[in-house]
Order: sequence, then C-alpha cells, then structure tokens
Amino acid sequence: MFAGSGNNGGDGWIVAAELAKRNLPVHVHEVGAPRSEEARHAREVAITAGAQVSADVHRAEPVIVDALLGTGASGPPRGAIAEAIRIIETRRVNGAHVVSLDIPSGVDATTGAHEGSVRAAATLTFGTMKRGQLMARDACGRIVVLDIGIEAKAIEAELPLLVDSAWAHARIPDIPVTAHKGTRRSLAIVGGDRGMAGAAILAGEGALRTGIGLLRILCHPSNTVAVHAGLPAAIVHEWSDDPAGIEALVATSDTIAIGPGLGRSDRARDLLERVMIAWGGPVVLDADALNVFAGDVDSLAPLLRGRPAVITPHPAELARLLGVETEAVLEQRFEIGGDLAKRLGCVVLLKGTPTVISSPDGRRYVSASGSAALATGGSGEVLTGMVATLLAHMSAGDDEAAFETPLAARAAACGAFIHGRAAELCQFVRGITLDDVLRAMPAAWNETPAPLPDGVLATLDA
Repeated sequence: MFAGSGNNGGDGWIVAAELAKRNLPVHVHEVGAPRSEEARHAREVAITAGAQVSADVHRAEPVIVDALLGTGASGPPRGAIAEAIRIIETRRVNGAHVVSLDIPSGVDATTGAHEGSVRAAATLTFGTMKRGQLMARDACGRIVVLDIGIEAKAIEAELPLLVDSAWAHARIPDIPVTAHKGTRRSLAIVGGDRGMAGAAILAGEGALRTGIGLLRILCHPSNTVAVHAGLPAAIVHEWSDDPAGIEALVATSDTIAIGPGLGRSDRARDLLERVMIAWGGPVVLDADALNVFAGDVDSLAPLLRGRPAVITPHPAELARLLGVETEAVLEQRFEIGGDLAKRLGCVVLLKGTPTVISSPDGRRYVSASGSAALATGGSGEVLTGMVATLLAHMSAGDDEAAFETPLAARAAACGAFIHGRAAELCQFVRGITLDDVLRAMPAAWNETPAPLPDGVLATLDA
C-alpha cells in the first residue's frame, strides 16, 4: 500500500487495519507523515493490528492499494507523490493489480484531467460517483461506489443522475405478446442524401433492433435501391418537395428522426423545415439536421418547442450549432447541454465519454456505458434510430405522472445506456464493427440487472 499524508492516506490506513485484522500481510509505504489527527489515529490502529511500515517500495506483491491523493487534489502530481505513482505504474506493468481509494491519485475529481496519474484496475469510491471518474474511465478501471454513511445528496453537488442497468430496464416498456406492427409503432427516418445511404441504413438498423413495428426511410432518389437492399424490412420513399407527399409521410408516423446522411444543402434544410412544420409529434434530430443550423440555433427553437424532442449532437456538432470551439464544449460537458435544452425547449443528448442528457426542466442524466468500439462512423446514427423508437414506444399511452423523468429524457437516457451496453458486451474494440454492436443488442435489451452487494451503491465496469 502507498499512503499519502492527507485524508486519502488516512483512508488507506483504515483499509490496512482491516486487512491486517484478517491476518493478511500488509506493507505500507508512507509518502509523508499523516497531517490530521484522524489519519494519525488510523495509522496507530493499523500498526497495532499488524500492518507494517515498509521502505521497500519495490516489494513484488500482487495487489497495490493506492491511497496517495484524494478528491481534493488538482494539477499534475509533483515531487515524492509523482515518484510514488511512477513506481506504482512500473509494478502495474509488471503484473500488480492496482486498487485506488476514492479516486486514482493524480485524477482531477472535477475535470477528469489525469496526466501522470495512477492507472487502477479498480477504484473504490465513497458516497457517489465523481465527475472526473466519468471522464477518466481509462484511469479508474472498474468503479465501485461504497456507502460509508454519507448522505449522497450532500456530496454529489451538481452531478447528474447516473443511468445504470437497473434504472434503464425499469423504464424500458415491455412489448406485449399480443403486439403487432401497429402497436409496435411507426417511425420515419429522413436522411440519406446522395452518397450517404449508409447513414440512413444504420439508423434504420438501430430502430429495428429496438423493436419498431413499421419503418419508413425517406432518402435521395439515387439511394432507394441501396436502402431497399440494406433494409428489406423498410418502406423506402424518395425525397419530395410535394406537400402532399410530406403530409402522407407524417400521417403514417408516430415518431420522425431527421438527419442521418441528410447533407448540408439548402434543400436539406428546406426539407427538414417542411417535415417539422407538417409534423407536430415526437422528433429526434441528429447529425446534418443540426449542422444545417450551424451558428443559427435560434431558428431551430420554434421547430422543436411544444413536442417531445431530442437532439443528439457529438461535441463537434454542438460546437458548430452554437458557434463555439469544440474545446469549449468539452470543458463544459456537464453544463452546456442544460443551457441549450432550456433555450430550445428540447432534450439535448451530448454524446461522448460520458454521455450527458439534459432536459429543459433542468434535470440531467449521465450514461457512462460504452467502449471505444463506438468511436467509429455510424454509431451515432444507430443511436438515433434507437432513441426515436423508444420515443415512439414510450409515447404510446404514456402516463407521464407515473414517471419522475419526462418522456423525451427517458427515451434518450435509456437509448444511450443500451447503446453503450451493447458495445461493452462485445468485450473488445479492435476487430469489432457496428455489425457486432447491433448483434449484441438482444443481450443488452434483455439483460437482467444484477443486485448490488450490501454497502455498494453503484458499479461501473471498465
């Protein structure tokens, strides 16, 4: 064990005492003497229980407990702490299993910055998940939130609700045995400009894997054959400027998704506006449906307000929409979507690590499921089809009073979680394509959440 001089080091001594009481050999390398009375007392208890203070930092033991720095630390580690972290990293590379207490030393609990930090296989955190952990997943490993008797509301500050398996599955509606394609609802996807049939196809795949009953694709005339071949279950229409054709499309839809492969032309924006004016129901906007409003976000607001609506930008798309730098979006990942949600009157699903879902009423949700298998073109289109289908299913006879989460936010949060969970179930990144993620969806949708052990509030796999 490596123990620092602050409160985190004190927590390390408490763990050392408990391990020693169970007759496990414990060797503690001190990086500074304990500063607080509580930490000094914990050290005495641990030594009395049998823990040994050791100067041999290169002892080849299978498990290293990192108790150097806690959540109050900021900036890159320096001096003796930095040297201790380098030793821990060397031993990790040589096979040691590293467990961090509260947060890996060197990870900023607010920003997630983790240059020169410990890289843990598991992090035992106290009371609640920290923002920085959600943004530094590669440094934290598996995160286990432990109940240590602190009221979570008192310490979570403005951290959004963490969407986990139990939360999502409790809100995903069942498909009854008596269902038919009508009760499984109808979705229209508008996109697929010339050369971009794949975007519309992937959105349709996401919808079908989520359980849509009837799928329509409205695409560029040059892509109808490709979409027919890629989605035999879909009804394919050509883009049309004819108001009657648009009216016919919306009349047979329960939800509409616009944007996958739509293009950024004036015609694309005109088509989007025509469809949204004709259709007043639930809608999901993604990709080019947002890009055509780059720097003109206020023109989008009247089209979205008054209906269940979700926009699903990645950071660069949100930056273009707002006319800011992508770095500004990343720095304000937890806040920027909330401001835009109120401005537009819709749910903002900001994709990334983690995904943050912001509702116009001020509520926020975060989904940390997923892996780098989703860091490929087309994964956002799959998510669009998933969220749009959930929006259709959840709006069918939905009793808003039965849920604490508004309909559009519920659909966005559940879709984001299952999308990420399907990627996790693929187990690997290299060698995985979106086809593999789509094939993993039955397991993700139908997974039974495992009960948490006593004293564990939440877990997040690496």
